Amino acid sequence: MRSVSGVGRVAAIAAVFVAAVLVGIFLFTSAGRGGYSVTADFLNAGQLVNGNLVEVAGVKAGSVSGISITPNGQARIKMKIDGGYKPLPKGTRAVIRMASQTGIANRYIELDLPGGPKGETIPNGGHIESDATTTAVDLDQLFNTLDPPTRKALQNFFKGSAEQFQGVTQEANVGLHYLNPALATSSRLFNELNRDTPVLEHFIGDSAHLVTAVAEKRDDLSALVANLNTTTRAIGNEKAYLADAIGRLPDFMRQANTTFVNVRGALTDVNPLINASKPVAKKLKPFLDQVQPLAQDAKPTVAGLNTVIARAAPDNDLIDLTKTLTPLAHIAVDSDQRNGTTRQGAFPETSKALVSSSPIIAQGRPYTPDLFGWFDDFSTTGGYDALGSISRTQTMFNAYSPDLGGTVKLPNGLTLPPDIPLNIKVPGVPDLPSSAVGEVLKSFSRINQFRRCPGGGDVVAPDGSNVLSADQQKQLDCTESDRAAGDFTPGG
Repeated sequence: MRSVSGVGRVAAIAAVFVAAVLVGIFLFTSAGRGGYSVTADFLNAGQLVNGNLVEVAGVKAGSVSGISITPNGQARIKMKIDGGYKPLPKGTRAVIRMASQTGIANRYIELDLPGGPKGETIPNGGHIESDATTTAVDLDQLFNTLDPPTRKALQNFFKGSAEQFQGVTQEANVGLHYLNPALATSSRLFNELNRDTPVLEHFIGDSAHLVTAVAEKRDDLSALVANLNTTTRAIGNEKAYLADAIGRLPDFMRQANTTFVNVRGALTDVNPLINASKPVAKKLKPFLDQVQPLAQDAKPTVAGLNTVIARAAPDNDLIDLTKTLTPLAHIAVDSDQRNGTTRQGAFPETSKALVSSSPIIAQGRPYTPDLFGWFDDFSTTGGYDALGSISRTQTMFNAYSPDLGGTVKLPNGLTLPPDIPLNIKVPGVPDLPSSAVGEVLKSFSRINQFRRCPGGGDVVAPDGSNVLSADQQKQLDCTESDRAAGDFTPGG
């Protein structure tokens, strides 16, 4: 037994020794094979201790393995990183955070890894500078920045809050439960604001300019507020009428909805007019600029005209004058004694006149081309062709010295030789009576043409399009023989 016990003790000692050697070999070889650590400088250690966690997005990524002081008084924290987070990418930021406000040694380091594609990494034993780290701020440090009156006021606030929630804690918990989504949404809001920091900075800067501009107009703003107060007081005094208007508003909105739908279609139809008016609108701007001083100068005139139209007190303005006149409806519609006889109103009389004039208008309608053709000829002294301006010519003659083309026998039996001037006394020729001139003119002029048909002011067209049929001539009461151009029979 004694010999067996000795052998067992020796075997046990040897087994422990071998196990220790194996563990040492495993630890050293594993450390050399997979160990990865980096250091980071913080303004202070923030109550970190060896063994505190290192996390990435709430997931453990390592632990604190050493704390030292740098020559410039900062804290250098050594972090051992393991798992799938090694090696850390360059640009990684480190923040010391607190798990809660109530603990002391409950700090941890949160690593904020940069986004984007994988790039350079921090080598084993690498370093994160202090400009990429943030130290936690303890609540005591915040309170120490406050002066005694402020701290006392803050204490009173917390005491008052305790009294406020006393006896209603259940209701407060329910309210905070419903407040949680709003706080979560606020967190996302502030994250978005942090993401768009340059835009937020521009917004704050522009807001500062806005506030400055408003401050410069504070007198006008004060007057605006005062006038708004007067306006709201006046509206309050008319609350009965306002309530009635609000009661009528639904029906008005229903009708307005239909109107707006119709207006939408009308706007589509108006678009071509708007597009066509754009060039004119540009030219109209200088005119409006010149009209503006006129409008300013016209203000006194308009004010005076307003006094003429509607002045305080009775029987002293145009409105009072119009009340003394016969109503327009009576003149326009009613029958009454007018100019010594019973007459209908203006509208019925006008209607009768229009009905009576319809045949006359119908008679003159076919002559519209002739009328406008005369307007065109009367307003134009010439025309234009490829060579430039041209003009028309016509033969003029003196009615008192016509070329009769032969002798003319007058009604009184006197015979006139050709080319005799009727306004000059010729020896041997007796004075002519006044009717002689007319007889001479009748000998070479067209007369008694009172019933010329439409288109009769021109020669007959080759296709006969300007010659009316016998039925048309009868309907229009015209005669084709009265045509102004064509075959000529003197005195006809």
